[in-house]
Amino acid sequence: MSQRFRITRSFQDQVEEQTISLEECKLYFASKPDFEYEPSFTVKGPDSTMTIDGDFFMWSFGEAKIPFRHYMGDLYVAVSNEAVVPKMIEVASDLRADLTEG
Repeated sequence: MSQRFRITRSFQDQVEEQTISLEECKLYFASKPDFEYEPSFTVKGPDSTMTIDGDFFMWSFGEAKIPFRHYMGDLYVAVSNEAVVPKMIEVASDLRADLTEG
């Protein structure tokens, strides 16, 4: 089972914009060659396939694609591989945001 984290500015009192806008994410991730925007994410299980519509910034890590999902002013990412942790910290730092479990 993976652990889910939220990249957010909601804990910061001193920032002008407490939400992370979709436009800001699109600009930020467009500058990162290992990320690609996708308007949906498909999960394939042994017996079924499920597609989730939304705003996903897919991080390519070897053969894996790790979704960073923008939702209601925050980014969400599941840590299913230890390599996600430093990338998640880098993204949070670049966006001047905090990390919290959830």
